[in-house]
Amino acid sequence: MVTAILLMNVERSRINAIAEDLAARKGVSEVYSVSGNYDLVALLRVDNNEEMARLVTEELAGVDGIEHTETMLAFRAHSRHDLEAMFSVGS
Repeated sequence: MVTAILLMNVERSRINAIAEDLAARKGVSEVYSVSGNYDLVALLRVDNNEEMARLVTEELAGVDGIEHTETMLAFRAHSRHDLEAMFSVGS
């Protein structure tokens, strides 16, 4: 599984419409409207790098109203659940 975080600046009047459009697409697991330097953050999860490249550079790049993006590929997930499993002694 390949995971990426997509940070987006979008047309202000279209934030909700773009978020709903993105959330309905295969490979987009979650979309958040956020405060700060970006308007939307999407979590992308696909099976391989080729699918990620297609999703980001072909499909999402063509969404009208997205003005700027920054894409970060995730290397490793660190969660409370993962850390507890690492340090548990016997089960």
